[in-house]
Order: sequence, then structure tokens, then C-alpha cells
Amino acid sequence: MSHLFTSESVTEGHPDKICDQISDAILDDALRQEPTAHVACECLVTTGLVVVAGEIRTDAYIDIAGIARKTIEEIGYDDAVFGFDHKACAVMVCVGEQSADIAQGVDEGTGLHKEQGAGDQGLMFGFACDETPELMPLPISLAHKLTKKLSDVRKNKTVDYLRPDGKSQVTIEYSDDGKPLRVDTVVISTQHAEHATYEQICADIKKHVIEPVCGPWLDAKTIYHINPTGRFVIGGPPGDCGLTGRKIIVDTYGGYGRHGGGAFSGKDPSKVDRSAAYAARWVAKNIVKAGLAKKCEVQIAYAIGVAEPVSVNVNSFGTGTAPDTALEAAVKKVFDLKPAAIIRDLDLLKPQYRQVAAYGHMGRDDLNVKWEQTDRVDALKKAIA
Repeated sequence: MSHLFTSESVTEGHPDKICDQISDAILDDALRQEPTAHVACECLVTTGLVVVAGEIRTDAYIDIAGIARKTIEEIGYDDAVFGFDHKACAVMVCVGEQSADIAQGVDEGTGLHKEQGAGDQGLMFGFACDETPELMPLPISLAHKLTKKLSDVRKNKTVDYLRPDGKSQVTIEYSDDGKPLRVDTVVISTQHAEHATYEQICADIKKHVIEPVCGPWLDAKTIYHINPTGRFVIGGPPGDCGLTGRKIIVDTYGGYGRHGGGAFSGKDPSKVDRSAAYAARWVAKNIVKAGLAKKCEVQIAYAIGVAEPVSVNVNSFGTGTAPDTALEAAVKKVFDLKPAAIIRDLDLLKPQYRQVAAYGHMGRDDLNVKWEQTDRVDALKKAIA
């Protein structure tokens, strides 16, 4: 019997995503000036106010308020008529230094262990499957493409009454053997100018957003919910308070794979919440690309201050060409999953994080990030032989 699965995405103008992008823009600026900077930067936005808080250790000068305003402007909140704009909002900065006790566990040679340890304890998951060319689940892949398209048609004025805030949701019907069959339901909610009519919005969104993205998967039975409340003029921070790290499922696999609970944005790669989640995706994607499984989930866990993972687990959901224990052994042989090695192999000290703070951190083949590379395929095949 077929079944349904749903994932969602939000635009770069969603309040939570504004916060993620501000946090990661600040991180990028710190890494640009000092690649070894330690950053844990959180943000809150509400009507007329941006609050940036956290811990940063660097000798560089970071213009936090200026970066926040520039990010807000680039997202599209550049006019007071939207209810929130980069010029009129207040920016409150409440940033201190990183705890010396935490730094001792992260800096090489300063803690109980000689090697660079994990920045915190925790468990991270990575996932890949063969449903899409980028090896992501189809529901989250389409949901991200819809929100990206929604922003594109706003910015290029194809639909000139749109505003920055918006959401998508895609429900896929799967066959009893787990293959995607069709789009069952599409939900799009988009902020708009007051003069736009509901009928106009529905027609334009279906024509310029949904059909170009989901076309091959749509059929006569597909259900459409476009601005289902009937009106979405008040949006962005005036409509909803935003926080960094509140869209962790949107950032990863849309609920299709498990999540360890740690957010990414605003954290430098010494924090394994970010770096090890990227590494787990890298491992899972290489396993699927190598043809060793059709679907794969990888869990990595750490103790704070300790370099070696406390556990590595591979789950191929019965699709593996070898037992999961053999896949785990191959992973341990091919991948060095200590924090310093992950940072080195995935080039995580360069500024690159604002670009993944919206439309997903995983499956971003458009950005050439290293955790999406499939450069260990041959080594995995050899290790499993």
C-alpha cells in the first residue's frame, strides 16, 4: 500500500532564517579575518529589533551591527512599508568571550588530551538516498526548490507584489516499496503587498513557482493550498519572532532522517554540532553514490574534549550490498572522523556559511561545498571488497 511523507522549507525572509543568516554572516566575517576564531553566535528578531548574543573569541574586529543590517537588506527587507527594514531596526549586541574551560577542550594540546577535541558532547546524523540526483529525499528537495523559486521570482520582479517571508510544504506519495510516485499536496504561503488579490496570487504562484519546480511530479489529483488563510500581508519579524537554530529539520532532511538536535548556524566548525553533521552527510552520500546502499543513515557521537568519536553507526535500512557492520568497518577505514581531520578534509575554516543558512545545508550541489563531494567512492568500494 502506498504512503505519504511531507517535508517543509522556508524562504530566506522567514524570521528564523533571518536569524540563521545573520549568525552565519557574523561567523563568516570572523573566519575571513581569523580562520581559527571561535564563534557561538545567536540572534533574535522581532518588530523593530535585532538582538545578537553569544560568545566569540577572536582578535579581529567584527562589525556585528553593520553585518546584521547588511544581511537584512540583502534578504529584501529594505523598505519600511514591509514592517521591518535594515535602516530603522535597532540592533542590540550582547556578545562575550568563549569560556576558557571550553576552549581548553577544543584547542590542540591544552586540555587533558593532546589532540583537538570535540567542542561539545553530542550525536549527529547524516543521511542520503537515491531519490534525487543530489541524493536527498524528494520531499525536502522539492520544498527547498519551491522556496528558492519563490524568492527568485520576487527578486527578479516576475511577481512584483511578493514580500520576503514565505514557506513551502510538499507531500509525496510513495509506493509500497518506497519509490516516490507523485506530488500529492503542495502548500505555499507567501507574504504579499496589500493590493494583491487572492485569485491573482494563486494563479501566479501556480504558474511561476509550483509548475516549473514540481512539473514532472504533478498530476490531476495533486492538491494545492496557496496562502490557505486567504491573506499574508503582515510577515517577517512583525508577524513572528525569529530565533537562530529553530529550523533544524528544514536545514537537514525534512524529517526523513533522524536528527541529533544540534543547530548549525552561528557555530564555528570546532563545534561538532555543525562539522560532524556535515561529515555524517559526506559519509552517507559517498556510501549511496558508491552503490553500497540505496538509503543510508550515519550516526557519529562525541565526548567534549575528546578527539576520537565514541561511536559510529551505519544503517542501510536493509538496502546495503553488505551488512551494516561491514559498512561501518569500511567507514572507519576510509574516513578520519576526528574534529581536526573533518575540519581539514572538508575545508571548514573558510567563510562559506551564510550561503547555506537558507534553502538547506545538505544537498547543495549548486555551491560546491566539500561535504557534498563524493570523493571517497573508490576507497569505500575497495574497503568493502
